Order: sequence, then C-alpha cells, then structure tokens
Amino acid sequence: MTVVLLVVIYVAFVGLGIPDSLLGAAWPAMHADLGLPVSMGSVITMIVSCGTIVSSLASAAVINRFGTGRVTAFSTTLTALALLGFALAPNIAWLCALAIPLGLGAGSIDTALNNYVALHYKATHMNFLHCAYGVGVTISPFIMSVALSAGTWREGYLGATACQAAIALLTIAILPLWDKVARVHERQGDEQDVEPRTESPLRLVRRRDVRLACLVFLASVAIEGICNTWCTSYLVGARGMGAGEAAGMVTVYYVGVTAGRFLSGVLANRLSSKQLVGLGQAITLAAVLVLLAPLPTSAAPVGLFLVGFGNSPLYPNMLHLTPRLFGRELSQSVIGVQMAASYVGSLAIAPLFGVVGQAFGFWLFPVALLVLGLVVTGAFLVLMALKGWRPREYARRTLGSRR
Repeated sequence: MTVVLLVVIYVAFVGLGIPDSLLGAAWPAMHADLGLPVSMGSVITMIVSCGTIVSSLASAAVINRFGTGRVTAFSTTLTALALLGFALAPNIAWLCALAIPLGLGAGSIDTALNNYVALHYKATHMNFLHCAYGVGVTISPFIMSVALSAGTWREGYLGATACQAAIALLTIAILPLWDKVARVHERQGDEQDVEPRTESPLRLVRRRDVRLACLVFLASVAIEGICNTWCTSYLVGARGMGAGEAAGMVTVYYVGVTAGRFLSGVLANRLSSKQLVGLGQAITLAAVLVLLAPLPTSAAPVGLFLVGFGNSPLYPNMLHLTPRLFGRELSQSVIGVQMAASYVGSLAIAPLFGVVGQAFGFWLFPVALLVLGLVVTGAFLVLMALKGWRPREYARRTLGSRR
C-alpha cells in the first residue's frame, strides 16, 4: 500500500508541474489573440506566485486540520478547474482572477506532499519526486505545441486540463488509502507518537535556524529563476552568441537540473542528504567559475549545465532534512515557510537582476550566481553548525533515521 501511495504522489507531482510551464509556452499566441501587451504575462505569473506564497504560509493549519490526502485531492481539482477556466477565459480580467486559485492549489500540493515524503520515505524518493515535477514541466509545453500546430492555445489548455483532471480523479479515488497507510506507519512505529503542531509563520521566522533555512531556499531558487529568465540575455549580450542558439541554452540548464536530481536520487542510498547538498554546492560554485573564466563561448553551455546539475539536489534534500532539523511535529509548518521563501526568491530576485542587468550589463550574470551560491553555502554551513551536527554525529543520526 505504501508503494501504491508513493506512485500516486509521484503522479500528483507530475500534475504540479503541468501548469508551471504552460503559460510561457502559450503566451505568444495568447497575448496576440486577446490583444494584450507581452508584459501582461508577467502580471499573471506574479499573481500565481502570490497565491502560492499565501497557501504555503497557511498550509500547516489547513493540512493538520484536513489531512494530506484531502488537501492534495482538493488542490489538484482546484488547479484542474483553474486550467479549464484559462481555456475559456475571454479577457485578461478572467485570467488574473483564475491565476489566484491556480496559485493557491499549487502551493498546497507542494507543501503537503513534500512534508509527507520527508516524514515517511527515504531521501531517494524525495529526489525522484522532484524528477516527477520535471516530467510535468516538460509535458505541458509539448501539449501546447501540438495544440498550436493544429489549432489554438485554448485547445492546449483543454489538453492540459484533461491531464490534470485525470490526476485529480486519481487522488480522489485513493483517498481511503491514506488512512490505511497511516495505520501501517503506526504499526511500524514510523509516527514516533508525535502530533503535528501548527505554528505561526511570524513566530517561526523569529527563530534564527528557520531564517537560515529560508535564506538557503530563497537564494537557491533565485539561482534557478535568474538562469531560467536571463541566461539567454547573458549569452547574447555578454558572450556574443546568436539569439536562436542562445534560446536553446535554457534547455541545457534544465537538462542539468533533471540529471542532477536523478543522480542524487540514485546516490541518496549511499550519501546523506547533507553530503548531497554540500557536494552539489561545490559543483555549483565551480560551474560559476567556468562562466567567469575567460574561456571560449562554447564553454558557457557547460557552465550552465553544471549550475543546474549542482544546484538541483539542494531543494529536495533540504526538504527531506526538515523533520530532522526542526522536529517532526513542526516540519509541516517549517516547510510551509521555506516554500514561501523559495517563491519569494523566484518572484523578487530574478526581476531585480533584470533591472540591474539592463542598467549595468548582463556580464553580471555569473557574478550574481556567485554571490547567491556563496549565500546558499554560507547559510547552509551556519545552519548545520547551529544544529551541532558534526560529521560523525550526523552520519549516526542519518543512518538511525533509515532503520
């Protein structure tokens, strides 16, 4: 039963990824069809992100009240309905209104399932879970491209709605399984007689350890956002690459992300989550040095691949460490705050760098990555030291948690 539930959780995370890359793929056709300026796409994205931040902060109270299974089923259904609304939306007002439930649903799914997997499954499953998200992010542009080649963007959204609705029905159908698996965990002693405790986000962020963890997430996701949004501008403006060739380099970065999470999932049975994060950050900093070095332009894609490859293990492995760092009873509340911090990093830092790059030049792209990489590494090391986790003690605790 636990294996069946884990498979459904993977599928639900595929559904989490479907809406995230859909708007970007559809927007060139959408804004022309609806008579909107190109910049309005950023407004919709920001509304989705704000909804996600709100639901992440409120997630602990909601999930502790209704349970992970119900919240997942309801939130997946909510995102399916929002996607259907996008397919039928007549104007920008409807799109902005529908962006709210889309963001709220995504944030709830994200925090609920990440915490559940962190509590009940090994680190390898957390890494593969985020690979499943990558599958969803990859599927939706393909659906939209097929729809645009034969019809309109509305048909693309209808196709994505059909996929999301099927996933929603699956999460509803297996609702009784959550209680059965909970009883299995109780018999195995996995619950450790700990009741989840809902803690105010404001009270949590007063804690130094929580602030450090949030800083790790914020800076790491900011690296992702800057690479996703501005690596093409850097390659064209600072490295002299052609626009068409540079546009494909975003794919190189995401191939690195997917490869890094898959490999960290394989290595999680041999290395601890802390070791995977540390190794990944070492690779990230080395990759940034490749971008900073006066090497031929052909070396830039290698650097981008390695930035994605090195930075990718941090997110799933830090989430898996959360119950061990902050206690099982507080993990849901802390994960909600961490997820909100990560969305703030994506929402604020990447646009801020765009302003800086436009003013001073996009040659600052690797400099920004270096600064953020040092922030991630420094905050992570201070957090580990604050928790008193020395290598031997950490290894003992990690092995003990895998009994």
